[in-house]
Amino acid sequence: LDEPVYQTVPALTDFVQQAPDEGAPATERTEAWILFDELHLHAAGRIWDSAPPSEWVANEMRRDTAQLRENDTFALILDTFYDRRNGVAFYTNALGAIADFALTNASNPNSDWNPVGDVRTARFEGGWTVEMEIPFRSLRYRPGPDQVWGVQLRRNVRRKNEWTYLTPLPISAGSGPGGIFRVSEAATLVGLEVPQASKNLEIKPYGIGGLSTDLNASPPTRNTGDGNFGVDVKYGITQNLPADFTYNTDFAQVEVDEQQVNLTRFSLFFPEKREFFLEGRGIFDFGRGVTFGGMTGPGGGGRPGGGGFFGGGYAPTIFFSRRIGLDGGQTVPILGGGRLTGKVGNFSVGALNIQTDDVAGTSAASTNFTVVRLKRDILRRSRIGGIFTGRSVSTEGDGSNAAFGLDAAFAFYDNVNFNGYYARTRTPGLEGDDESYQAAFTYNGDRYALGVDHLLVGDNFNPEIGFLRRDDFRRTFVQAQFSPRPASIDAVRQFTWGGSLEYILNGAGQLESRVAQTSFGTELENSDRFSVDVQRRYELLVDPFDISSDVSIPVGGHGFQDYYASYSMGAQRKISGTFSLQRGEFFDGDITAIGYSRGRIEITPQMSIEPSISVNRIALPGGRFTTKLATTRFTYTFTPRMFFSGLLQYNSSRDVLSTNLRLRWEYQPGSELFVVYNDQRDTGLGRSFPMLDNRAFIVKFTRLFRF
Repeated sequence: LDEPVYQTVPALTDFVQQAPDEGAPATERTEAWILFDELHLHAAGRIWDSAPPSEWVANEMRRDTAQLRENDTFALILDTFYDRRNGVAFYTNALGAIADFALTNASNPNSDWNPVGDVRTARFEGGWTVEMEIPFRSLRYRPGPDQVWGVQLRRNVRRKNEWTYLTPLPISAGSGPGGIFRVSEAATLVGLEVPQASKNLEIKPYGIGGLSTDLNASPPTRNTGDGNFGVDVKYGITQNLPADFTYNTDFAQVEVDEQQVNLTRFSLFFPEKREFFLEGRGIFDFGRGVTFGGMTGPGGGGRPGGGGFFGGGYAPTIFFSRRIGLDGGQTVPILGGGRLTGKVGNFSVGALNIQTDDVAGTSAASTNFTVVRLKRDILRRSRIGGIFTGRSVSTEGDGSNAAFGLDAAFAFYDNVNFNGYYARTRTPGLEGDDESYQAAFTYNGDRYALGVDHLLVGDNFNPEIGFLRRDDFRRTFVQAQFSPRPASIDAVRQFTWGGSLEYILNGAGQLESRVAQTSFGTELENSDRFSVDVQRRYELLVDPFDISSDVSIPVGGHGFQDYYASYSMGAQRKISGTFSLQRGEFFDGDITAIGYSRGRIEITPQMSIEPSISVNRIALPGGRFTTKLATTRFTYTFTPRMFFSGLLQYNSSRDVLSTNLRLRWEYQPGSELFVVYNDQRDTGLGRSFPMLDNRAFIVKFTRLFRF
């Protein structure tokens, strides 16, 4: 930072700790500046560090990866509409990694928001420096040349597990990286002059080509060549209301899903990864409330998915974009469509319309999908809204399918939250009992927390552009948590004791599920975590449950109890991950499960390996079986804009070995080259070498033009 402005303009200093010592001065010095010119906003920082560079945590360069949050970072968040609840964030580490995300309603970060911008870092004797350059046209804000924005700056020193901010933040806002979500506590940025609105037109064509083999097709194909093209267009109707259009959309560059083991009788949720549907997704969220403490549902004391096999996540998702362009795991061509997202005064607006093609030889018919979402900001941090979704061809009957609902979320003081929704669906042949509603209360303090939730989903509630894990039930859930911070134990940052009770009745009024849990957890000062819990469960099966290909659990009531323990090493370490052990009863038998998840081994700051493994041994009166799932991801990052990654997965339940290799090069901001290889093989029948099912080699090229 050798330009004269850094010598003449006083720096922003005196950052304040949120953790570990709320309200105390930062232990390391930070100097920051926010500047602007005719076209760009600039944020800069001089990051002093008393430790030698060998002790800095800087081991990730890949864009937007979660591991970057576990590095020493400098972050900027902008509330460009000054509504104290939404924002966009940019952060980096000493290696110059590029990361950004959009924030909706002080939660739901979307790291797939990738604006055009640039970051540079350098080192000096005693620390490192950063400069961020953000084009004004990459941001959305109110019309007019004179602006008032919210602004927050964050610095974290990962070896100390210390998080500091420009303005004080209560530790109840969520210590660690989550504290930056509290947009309402940000400072106010004044004196900013923005350029006159431009055409705000972006055109991004793509070309794609490759070879594919599918031995399961009829007839089988080998090394079949194919090519295609398409285009995405973004046009700013106003400065803060952009419209997106897509033609002949293709997502071949997206990383494949990470496989999961399912030992329940309900569907698994796989997240959306396609870029077109991810941008602005927070506007379309419906009915979501505030995450409860460190426990997001029954079994939150460290169990995967919050409750392991029988955890939460039963609230319907009214709009789930994976219903568009996918059918039964098969890709359905997207002919084209458009989307409108943004702000109009106190209203957030989202509208989407997509047309898909039919697929010969399958049940996928040409279908139009429509989603309209409207939310209004009220009070200080509260909102009300409505949603409509429509599908021109229903999957359940002749005719169309529609869903509509109203929702609200109220936030009072720092930690008191109420949220709820009411929704109904319309499907030919499914009349009556077609509604769903929820009401929830949380007090989400740092030391004490309490949550109460009541949810109903009717038997005929059928959101066909949504995700429904379970229907025909009424669920009541209560949870409490006590989390002291012991000043007398230097190695411990916080203890957590918790308890919860989940009670689910089916539509006939019978008790179908009950989960009672007690848990204990510890967060150490070095950011390692340890947790144990005990669960007592009851499950009523009204139909036999085929838990594996040759083992079935009979109809009837089943009560059982198990124990779970996990230890997580801080993700800033060169070797990290979570080790877990589960032991106890499972329906009328027993379960022993061991796992290593979210693993990471740092080879160099540019190279890492991320292994995970899960082994579940189930012994039931009807038989015994073992499920094994092993996943390994490796990554080599050449520059912050170029990386090569591989994902290798083995799933014994499906007898599948799959490989996904990807090279991504952002050769200029917003323009990319992808080279992808996918391979899936059948490991069944005791084969010494897995038999090929399908494979594909794909090259995709995009180019961004801005006018």
